[in-house]
Amino acid sequence: MDALTAEDVAFLARPLHGFFTAAAGPQPPQPRPVWFELAVDRTLQFFTAPDSLKVRRLRRDPRASLVVAAPADEHERWVSVAGHTRIGADGAHELASRLAARYWDLDDPVRADELAAILATDQVRVVLHAETVRRFAF
Repeated sequence: MDALTAEDVAFLARPLHGFFTAAAGPQPPQPRPVWFELAVDRTLQFFTAPDSLKVRRLRRDPRASLVVAAPADEHERWVSVAGHTRIGADGAHELASRLAARYWDLDDPVRADELAAILATDQVRVVLHAETVRRFAF
């Protein structure tokens, strides 16, 4: 396994969007942008609805990848993490709250209401265990 480097960890700590792709067998990959968090154990995690396409695909095949790229106004850089996932309800709402604070200004009442709406629905936490890490920086 290629491990995450200190530079990868610093990059993944930024509030960037990740593009998550679940293995789809004979169907073409369909990446979806997600908020994500790099956990202390160096897994990547995000939350989603329990009936989302991502979850339905992961229940059939737990393999997935997450690609995180620098914004267009920066030098090209990306990190790709691939591995197996685990799905659970534990910690999903707490993760949603942390990520909302990372990506949104929760002093904005509209955003605070949007977070409240997310927290009022069932969510699951998807944890991606890194088995392969690839990166590029230019």
